[in-house]
Amino acid sequence: MNYSDENVLAGQLISIADGTYEDTAARLGEIGPDTVAVAVLREIAWRSRFGTPPAQPVTTVFELSHEGKRLDYVMTVGAEDPAIAAGAVSDPWLVIRQDLVELLRAVYGPPGAGSATRGIAIKDEPGPGSFDPADPWRVARSAAELAAHRIVTACAPTHYDLGELSLSYGSDKWAGHWYTQHYERHFAPLRDSRVRVLELGIGGFQNPSAGGASLLMWKQYFRRGMVLGLDYFDKSGLIQPRIQPIQGDQGDREFLDGLGRGLGPFDVVIDDGSHISGDVIASFEALFPHVRPGGLYVVEDTQTSYWSGWGGSSTRPDDPSTSVGYLKTLVDALHHREFESDAARPAGPHDEWIGGVHFYHNIVFIEKRCNAEQSAAPWVPRHTNPMEWLKQIPEQSA
Repeated sequence: MNYSDENVLAGQLISIADGTYEDTAARLGEIGPDTVAVAVLREIAWRSRFGTPPAQPVTTVFELSHEGKRLDYVMTVGAEDPAIAAGAVSDPWLVIRQDLVELLRAVYGPPGAGSATRGIAIKDEPGPGSFDPADPWRVARSAAELAAHRIVTACAPTHYDLGELSLSYGSDKWAGHWYTQHYERHFAPLRDSRVRVLELGIGGFQNPSAGGASLLMWKQYFRRGMVLGLDYFDKSGLIQPRIQPIQGDQGDREFLDGLGRGLGPFDVVIDDGSHISGDVIASFEALFPHVRPGGLYVVEDTQTSYWSGWGGSSTRPDDPSTSVGYLKTLVDALHHREFESDAARPAGPHDEWIGGVHFYHNIVFIEKRCNAEQSAAPWVPRHTNPMEWLKQIPEQSA
């Protein structure tokens, strides 16, 4: 299992944007300034498509500088396909000037990468022909201003609302379900970090180019993230920078272990796959070891744990062969140090790494972190009623 060439490049750019300016410049030179410029501008073009488009397409020239040379590119902001082309055009409505290393760091680096070298020029001439809001110059000027704003927003650590992203890309994580509020709570600390996200279940059934709404949502939300999607069907038509579909069976533990070894570790794993209890449990057992400490494992649509046709049960809700019954055992793993020594509880495979378990309606978040908090001191009785035990403690003299 490998990344596509464009995703290998995306991963390299995210990595080198983390360094100092000098480090980034040196590694950029190894890739090639033209290759880097086109890839970064493609990311800007993709991000700038989110939200209300300009009233008309805006021809934009990027004048990028690197080691005393200038690299010129043209992008049509607001076009259905904002293609990137080398070269310049005469009399463009919008010109963006910036150092290439700084632009790369602004797009893919940590917050605070800066925009000290950026210059923005919006055409002023010949001016409006009338005061009519529909005057062609006024319409074009307004479109150029909006295009400039969208480009600046695309180059900054913008914090989009997940509900809005879900609706925009057609994901059911808001309205179909009400998950985005919980995702916001748990994912917010990671949103500006270099993350690797794996989602099980892409959607679109057998069509290789259909589905992937939530993958697009995560790509926009995690501006420095690599987003992988696993589906039973071929989804190769959805490959794009920072989105990598993989074909496979989420119930195949050996395959998933190989996936984790080859493309992990992951900062986030989201199970939005078959929702069949056996698959949910198999996926967790195989992939949780490949979640990075500090990461999160999420299981969606746990209502199927109560449905018999999906491997669940409404009469045996604690059965560990059902998805919720299994996830409940992780609460015991979280408290494994608290069991009485003679309870003969066998050690669980995840006892040392369950750092928190958060149950919400039909969605569960599991935190992975070292579970090493000490229990109460050994001298505190476990088998005796604490009130009876306190009566046996001698009174202290004044």
